[in-house]
Amino acid sequence: MRIGIPAEIKADEHRVAITPSGVAAFMARGHEVVIEAGAGVGSAIPDQAYQAAGAGVVDGPDAVWERADLVLKVKEPLDPEFDRMRPGQVVFTYLHLAASRELTTRLLDRRIVGIGYETVQLADGTLPLLVPMSEVAGRLSIQAGATSLEMRSGGKGILLPGVSGVRRGRVTIIGAGVVGLNACVVGVGFGADVTIVDINPLRLAYVRDVVQGHVTTLMSNAANIEGAVASADLVLCSVLIPGARTPRLVTRAHLAQMEPGSALVDVAVDQGGCAETSRPTTHHDPRYVEEGVVHYCVSNMPGAVPHTSTYALTNATMAYALEIADRGWRVAAARDPALAKGVNVVDGQVTHEAVAAAHGLQSVPLTET
Repeated sequence: MRIGIPAEIKADEHRVAITPSGVAAFMARGHEVVIEAGAGVGSAIPDQAYQAAGAGVVDGPDAVWERADLVLKVKEPLDPEFDRMRPGQVVFTYLHLAASRELTTRLLDRRIVGIGYETVQLADGTLPLLVPMSEVAGRLSIQAGATSLEMRSGGKGILLPGVSGVRRGRVTIIGAGVVGLNACVVGVGFGADVTIVDINPLRLAYVRDVVQGHVTTLMSNAANIEGAVASADLVLCSVLIPGARTPRLVTRAHLAQMEPGSALVDVAVDQGGCAETSRPTTHHDPRYVEEGVVHYCVSNMPGAVPHTSTYALTNATMAYALEIADRGWRVAAARDPALAKGVNVVDGQVTHEAVAAAHGLQSVPLTET
């Protein structure tokens, strides 16, 4: 199979969908790999490293898309990538279709096979291709929030760990999944006063054990969310429903109760956002103020640390990519229920129920496509 890796064109995105060792793995199984020149530079991987592993390095994205049967990416396709797609081509990347009707429609029109990293799901509910980036985003969220609280960012000038004689900053984390857990670990280690909210008492108990009791845990309900948000200096939104749009749990009314200059980091913004006031931003222009609260809503947070993120992501994605290349996407999905859940669109039809529900579209079982 011919595998193509174009350079990412999303603003401030420097990750790349393959490493030289990944190229070598494809080559060892008899596949052909082409990568756009400069695609790995932002992750500190030069073209020469890919060439040494056996990849063909080509100039411009057109040569990649034209030759590839399987396109590996990091972020969702953007203009002008849609026009480069052809029917039946497999695109394996983060799609986050529930957050964008327009993106869903464009992919349906192109009649490609869209497989989303974020909806590949194991039997126990784990999202193996989302976990590594969730770890990165969770840890980064505390850094982003601490910076947002500084005066130069529009914040109220509070230091999260405090100092002798001055209270610590109060952090509220909504959602105790992988993002929330990693944010909690870093927040506690940073010295902040952390509260975490979730609907699962067993998960809350696990988080509490991980940080040895240095956290307040609350069951998720309207009253607890309102109180925890109102008292916080920093709110981190980390709620996820696989494939579906993120529920909006933080309202304008909640934010209005926070002190001016408080901060909100919405890690879930790529799935629509957990706060009513959230809208996607970029690393180049990451913050805005609404309801007196500094919002940080960068939709590709791990792109800030592309070297770490690229290697963490490809460690997880390569096994699935190799299966698709070796067997073809349909056989690979039939053999692996986790990969089958990653298939979002096929030949103009939506095959993921949560994506279809988000846009009021009909979902077609994968076996009927």
